[in-house]
Amino acid sequence: MADPRQATGSGVLETCCLERILEALKLLLSPGGSGSSSLQITKHDVLLATLKSNLSAVEDKLLKDPHWKTLKLLRDEIANKAEWPQNSVDVTWSFTSQILLWLLCLKETMIHLAADFNPGKSNPRTPEAAPALSPDTLSISQQKTVQSVLQFVVTLGVCPYLMPGVGLPLRYRTEFGAVVQDVVCLDAAPDATRRLYTSCRVLLNVAQHASLGSLIFCRHFGDIAAGLCQLGFCPTKRKPLKPEEEVLTEEERALSREALRDILNQIYQPLAVRELLTLQGGPPQAFTDVKTQVRSRAPAWLWRLCGQLLSERLMRPSGVQAVVRGILEGAGAGAAGGHDAEATAADWKKCDLIAKILASCPQQSLSPEDYYRDICPQILDLFHFQDKLTARQFQRVATTTFITMSRERPQLAAKYLLQPMLAPLHRCLNTAEIPESDMVPGTILVTEEELSRCIEDVFKVYVVGNEPSAVLVDSLLPVLGVLFSLYCFTRQSVSHIRSLCEEILLWILGKLERKKAIASLKGFAGLDKSMPSLHSLCHFRAATQGGVMVTIKEPICDEDEDEALYQKVSSEQWQVEHLGDLLSLCQECGLAGDFFIFCLKELTHVAEENEAEFKMKPFSSKSLLELAQHHTLLVEGQEQKLLVLQLVAVLCERMSEQIFTNITQVVDFVAATLQRACASLAHQAESTVESQTLSMSMGLVAVMLGGAVQLKSTDFAVLKQLLPLLEKVSNTYPDPVIQELAVDLRITISTHGAFSTEAVSVAAQSTLNKKDPEGKTEGQRQTSHERSTGVSRSHLEQQQSHEKSNQTGLKSNTPLIPQEVSEPNATTNQKSRNITTEQLQEVLLSAYDPQIPTRAAALRTLSRWIEQRQAEALEMQEKLLKIFLENLEHEDTFVYLSAIQAVAPTTPPTPCLYHVLYRGCGETQMGWHGETYCLVGGCRACGDAPVATPEKVEAEKPVPRRGLKRPRAVAEPDEDLGCPKPKIRRLQHGGRRQTLWKLAG
Repeated sequence: MADPRQATGSGVLETCCLERILEALKLLLSPGGSGSSSLQITKHDVLLATLKSNLSAVEDKLLKDPHWKTLKLLRDEIANKAEWPQNSVDVTWSFTSQILLWLLCLKETMIHLAADFNPGKSNPRTPEAAPALSPDTLSISQQKTVQSVLQFVVTLGVCPYLMPGVGLPLRYRTEFGAVVQDVVCLDAAPDATRRLYTSCRVLLNVAQHASLGSLIFCRHFGDIAAGLCQLGFCPTKRKPLKPEEEVLTEEERALSREALRDILNQIYQPLAVRELLTLQGGPPQAFTDVKTQVRSRAPAWLWRLCGQLLSERLMRPSGVQAVVRGILEGAGAGAAGGHDAEATAADWKKCDLIAKILASCPQQSLSPEDYYRDICPQILDLFHFQDKLTARQFQRVATTTFITMSRERPQLAAKYLLQPMLAPLHRCLNTAEIPESDMVPGTILVTEEELSRCIEDVFKVYVVGNEPSAVLVDSLLPVLGVLFSLYCFTRQSVSHIRSLCEEILLWILGKLERKKAIASLKGFAGLDKSMPSLHSLCHFRAATQGGVMVTIKEPICDEDEDEALYQKVSSEQWQVEHLGDLLSLCQECGLAGDFFIFCLKELTHVAEENEAEFKMKPFSSKSLLELAQHHTLLVEGQEQKLLVLQLVAVLCERMSEQIFTNITQVVDFVAATLQRACASLAHQAESTVESQTLSMSMGLVAVMLGGAVQLKSTDFAVLKQLLPLLEKVSNTYPDPVIQELAVDLRITISTHGAFSTEAVSVAAQSTLNKKDPEGKTEGQRQTSHERSTGVSRSHLEQQQSHEKSNQTGLKSNTPLIPQEVSEPNATTNQKSRNITTEQLQEVLLSAYDPQIPTRAAALRTLSRWIEQRQAEALEMQEKLLKIFLENLEHEDTFVYLSAIQAVAPTTPPTPCLYHVLYRGCGETQMGWHGETYCLVGGCRACGDAPVATPEKVEAEKPVPRRGLKRPRAVAEPDEDLGCPKPKIRRLQHGGRRQTLWKLAG
C-alpha cells in the first residue's frame, strides 16, 4: 500500500484550510433519514439511507461550492494514489472508504501547516505571555469531531470483520453496534480480510501524526491490535492453489506483524498490557448490559500469542511496573491512585494473580535464573515509590509477589531478592570483608538512604507479608545482631526507623522456633559470641534526615583507652536494658518466660562453678602463650558470670507478674530454683537470698496445688519432674520447715492432689498474703488489735499460736511468737533458731557492705531476727533501727526497700507514730505499727512536716474494705492514713519502681 503522504502537491495544500476538511467530516456524520425507529428493520433502513444521503451531500458540496474546489483536488489526488477499492455494493464500506480518504487529507494538511509555521521570537518585555499555538493544533470541538469520525471507522471498518473470539463482539457493545453488525454485507467485494487490512493500515498511517495518534490509540488501541493479530498471526485453513486466490500476501502479513510490534513498543505499556490481557481472555470490560457477559473463548493461537507478547512486555525495562499498572488500572484503580487504588490493593485475590504472573518464568527466557536476575531488581523497585498514593497501590502487590517468588523458587529468591535487599546490613557485619579503600576513619559505609530503605523493605516483606517461610526466616538470622544493635542505637535518640526495627525483631522472635529464638536472645545479650554482629570498625551515627548511617570508627589512642572502655561498658549495659524492654513485649507468647528460665539455669551453672578449676598451675609447667590464653579464658568466664547476673537483675525489674503463661514455665522456674538451691548446699554457700527464693518458689507450687489453678492430668505429668528435686531438698536442706514442706509437696504431686496436708494450704495462703500485703483477714486485724492491749493479752496470743502450730503438723519446738509472725511464710519466715553474738556481729558488718545484694540480704536477715524476737537482736533494737533508717537514703531500690520492710517491726510494739525528717534529701518517713504500714514519701519540703496524732489518724481512717485488694506499691497506702499522697523517689539507673512483694522473691 503506497504512502499517501507523497500524493499531494505543496500548491494545493497551501490554499486548503483545516476547517474545510473538518466541515466535510461533520457533513458525513450528520444525522438524517426518517425518525421512525420502532421496528428493527426500520433502524437498518434508516442507517443505510443516512449513509447514502451523507455521501451524496458531500459530493454535491464538492461539485457546487467554489470554495471547496481546492479541497476536491486534494481529495481526488489522494484517492488516485490509494491502492484499495473505494467503491462497493456495500454502502458501509463505501462510507468507510470515504472517511479514510478524508482522514488522510486531514493528516497531510496538518503536517504541511506545522512545517510552514514560524512562531518568531518572543517579546522580552512580556515574557509571561503564552507562546503562539501551532496551526495544526485542534480545538476541543475539533477533537470531538475527529473522535466521532474514528469511532465510525472502527465500528464500520474493523470490528465487523474480526473472527469470533478475537476482541469483544460488536453486537455486545452497544445497540448501534448490533445494528451495524446486521447491515454489513460480508459477501460483497472487497473481501472482509482486505477491508480489515485497509482500515488498520490507514489508521496506522494517520496515527503517525502525534496529535491524531493520541486520539486513535487512546480509545481504539485494543480493536486495532486485535485486527493486526488476526491479519498477521491467524493460521490459514489451506494453502491457496493460485496466487490470485490469496486475500493477503505473505508480505502484507509480515507488515501486519511488524506493525503490531511497533505499536506495542510505542504505546503506553500499562495500556498495552491491559488490552493484551483482554484479548487473551481476561476479565471483560465493565458493561452494564447482561448480554455483554457472553463472549466467545479466545482461540488457541491468540491465547498463545497474547501470552508471548505479555512476556515481552514484562522483560522490557520497567516491565514489572507496566504489568502491575496495567492490571490494577484496568481493575478500576486510576493512574494517580486514590480511593480506587486502596480498594484494589485490598483485593488479595488480584494481588495473588499478579504475583503468580510475575513468579512464572516465561518461555522466552533462557532459564529461570536469567529471568529472576532480570526481574528481581524491578520487583524491589516496587517498594520505593515516592508518591504515597502509588506506593499504597503497589506495596501489597510487591509484598505478595515477594512472598510468592520466595515460596516457588526459594534458592533463586534468596540470591536475587533477599540478598540485595539485606545487602546494607550484610555490609557492616563482623564476618564481612571491608575493602581497604573504605577503612579510612569517617568513611560512610552505609548511607542513611540505603539503611532506611533496607529497614523499610524488610518491614514490608516480613512484618506486613507475615509469611514465616523457611527461606525468609533463615535469610534474616545472620543480620539479627546488626538489627538489634541498630534498635539499641535508635532507642537513644529520635529516629523514624526505631518502631520498624522493634516490629521486625518482635516478628522474627515470635516466628522462630523457641530454641532458635533463645539462641538469638543469647546473642543479643552477649552470651553467644558466635552470633554475627556489628563490625568492630563500624559504628552507627545519627543522620540529617532522622535516620542512621554506618561509618568507620576513629582509631583509639592510648589516651582514650579509658573513654573507650567506658563506652564499651555503657553500650553493653544499654543493650541489656533494651533487651529487657524488648522482652517485656514478648510476655504473651511465652518467650520472655522461657528466656528468664534460661537465665536462671545459667545462674545455677554459675553457682556450680568450682573455683578450684580456675586455679593456675605452677608457672614452670606453662608457656607464656598458655598463660595468656588461660588468663583470657578467666576474664571471659568472669564476664559471662557478670553478664548473667546483670540479665537476671534487668529481667526481674522489667518483667511483670504475667511473665509465665503456662504451667510448664512455672514448673521450669521452680525446678531451676530448686537446682540452684541444691547447688548452693553442695558448695555450702547457703544465703538469705537463696532461702527466700526457695521459699517463694515452693510457695508457688503450693498455690497451684491449693486450687488457685485448675490442674489437669497433663499438668501433674509436668509437675512430676519436681519430685527428684523436692526429695533432694527434703534430705539435704537444713531448715526443718522447708524439709517438711518439700515432703508434703511430693505427696500432693504424687497423688495428683488426692491427698494434701494442711501445711501446703497454709504455705499457699501465706504466699498469696505476701503477694497482697494489704489483703488481711479479719482475724489478722483482730489479732493485731489484741497485741496492742498489753503483755498479758500478747501472752494469750502466743499460746493460741503455739496450739495452732501443733495442729498443723509443724515442729513442736517452734518459739512462742505472735500469730502473724509464726505462720510459715513461703517468702521470708523460716524456723527461728537461737543466734550467737558472733553471727549478729557478722550480719551487722554485712549491713555496711558496699555490695548491694550483701547489704540488702543483711537488712532482711536483721528484720527477720527482730520479727522472731531473737534475744541478741532485741537488745540492739535501737541500733538496728538507726541502721535501717540510714539505709533509707540509699540510691539502690533493693537496699532502701529492704530497709523499708525492716522499719515497721523495729518500732516499739505499741500503736504509735514516728516521724523522721532527712534534711539532706528532703524526704519524710512515717510508719504506724498498729496496721504494719510503712509509708515512704518524698515531700520536697525545706522544713519539718506536720505529723498527725494517732487519735486524728484513727478518726479519719475509713472503714477497711472486706474484699481482696490488688497488689499495691509501697507509695500507695496514703488513703487509709488520711494524709496527702507522697511522692517516692524514682530510680536513677532503671527508671522503674518495684513493689515489696515482688522483691521478696
